[in-house]
Parts: sequence; C-alpha cells; structure tokens
Amino acid sequence: MKLCDVGPRDGLQNESEVLEPAVRAELVNRLAAAGLPRVEAVSFVRADRVPQMAGAEEVVAGIQRHDGTEYSGLVLNEQGYERFAAAELDRVNVTLGATEEFNQRNGNASLAEATERVERILAGAAEPATVTISVAFGCPFEGRVDPARVAELAARFDGAEVVLADTIGVAAPREVRALVERTKAAGFHGHNTRNTGYANALAALEGGAQVLDASVGGLGGCPYAPRASGNVATEDLVYLLEHEGIETGVDLDALIRISEWLETVLGRKLEGQVYRAGLFPSE
Repeated sequence: MKLCDVGPRDGLQNESEVLEPAVRAELVNRLAAAGLPRVEAVSFVRADRVPQMAGAEEVVAGIQRHDGTEYSGLVLNEQGYERFAAAELDRVNVTLGATEEFNQRNGNASLAEATERVERILAGAAEPATVTISVAFGCPFEGRVDPARVAELAARFDGAEVVLADTIGVAAPREVRALVERTKAAGFHGHNTRNTGYANALAALEGGAQVLDASVGGLGGCPYAPRASGNVATEDLVYLLEHEGIETGVDLDALIRISEWLETVLGRKLEGQVYRAGLFPSE
C-alpha cells in the first residue's frame, strides 16, 4: 500500500492565498522527509486559470530529492506535459473528468476529446503515468455518474495506473469498493466533503486499491467543483491505517509538525483532526 500526498498541488490550488514557489517547495521537502513514498509536487497549468499553481518550474528547482520518494506532477494537456518533461519529475499524473460538463469546465474539452488527449499523452510519455478519473462517483454539474461509464473509461488506459477520484465527496464505502473492484483501479483519491472520506479509503483498499491519495492537514478542494471541500488529511489517514494494522512507513509525528507549520503559514486552522488532538498514546 502506498500513500501519495497531494497537498502541494490539490491541497493548495483551492486556497485563497497564493504561496510563493519557495514555500511550496519547502512543503514538498518536509513531506518527503516524513517518509511519504509519493508526493504530487506541482501542476503544470496556466497561471491565469489556477494562480496558486504558478511557478511550477521554480517549485521543482527547490526540491531536495529524497531517496524513497517519487515526485509527480499533474498535467491537463500536451502543453502541460511538455513542461512536465522538461522539469524531469518521476511520474506524470494525467487527469480527465468522467462527465461531459466537468471536462468542459475543467479542461475546455468534450469527454471524447479529453479521453483522446490523455491517450496521446500516455503514448508519448517516457515516465511512469497515472490517470486520475475525476468525478468518478458524482459530478457537481451532472449528478450521479454511471459506474459503467467509469469502467469503460478506465479500460481505455490499460498499462497506466488508474486512480478513481471522488472529487466532490459524495461516495459511500459500498460504492467505492464496488467500483474499484469493477475497474481494477490501482488507486483512490477521496474528499471528505460529507465525512465519508476515511471509510471510503478503507473500502478502496478492500476493493484492491494499492494507492491512496491524501492531503496534509486536509487541505484541498477543486476550483471547478462548487462546494467541494478538502481531501482526507494525510495524518488522519495514517493514524487510521496504522491502528488498523496497515503499515504506511510514514512518520506520523513529522506529519503533525508539518500541519502545525502550515497552520502558521496559512493563518488558520486546518481541516485535519489528528494534528490538533495529538498522538495516542501520547508517549
């Protein structure tokens, strides 16, 4: 089982405050030092669309590579992939939505165009690739998503690591387990919008997933999904998994310190619970 912290990308892209690339690089470095096996460091998107992700190349330049950590970057199109390839990160994360309207809002393309675009990027990519299917369980514009549509999409990307995303946090464990089993998806990306995110993460593992996305402090949301609140908090998920007897290899105390640091950087309480409650037993 592998954890991917998406805080530097998915976590920060919905914050009202735009953090400087040097601060975002420091977050990546702190997460790697805490033992995260994968960190989604940046998103190669237009700064006028997502200003929080501006200066991706500067963030990458500030990363101090840590043995045992795989660094990924998200792209939406071929132009983003060109920037990704020049930055020399370890893994490319290509994303598309499971619905027509979400793709139009998020990537200015139809579902068919977005699918073909992902296939072109995968065909030309020299790096290991993840395909994240957003709004796999529910869309803010089209409502419930037919599992058959998601299964058909996932089958198009044979050879890539497929991650199913509950982008707006509407799924329940039964649905997650069933869709992971049906698609044989390698991973799950859950939001805790309706307080089902942690149960869904366990259900994804039961369904056969090997990769779980989470965001330190519970940061996150989606600028193109109204009312979508944060991801599951990495430290909360680590606490849950470790107490379930599932080894993560991540230093929970270090994660707590990162959330405490982020609280001072952002000037507000974060969504995560464990960093406020502390470890148990305290010793």
